[in-house]
Amino acid sequence: MVVLSHFNQPIVSRAAAQNHHKDADGKTSVKFGVLFNDDQCANLFEALVGTLKAAKRKKIITFEGELLLQGVHDNVDVILLQD
Repeated sequence: MVVLSHFNQPIVSRAAAQNHHKDADGKTSVKFGVLFNDDQCANLFEALVGTLKAAKRKKIITFEGELLLQGVHDNVDVILLQD
């Protein structure tokens, strides 16, 4: 979780603490809008969209599509592939 961690605490998991869900495979996911509007995420990652793209390339997370934009993709699940 190098890309999405801060002080050894997974950002996706922390931001999703109250708004996450698990899919049929038991993977944790959170809506992009929740991440985008989370103050801790915003303060830690000025370029959240770029950080998510990099994490997707490294197969740490996955999401539908290539790019997530506020508003348009608020309901897209960001799925954590690694714990």
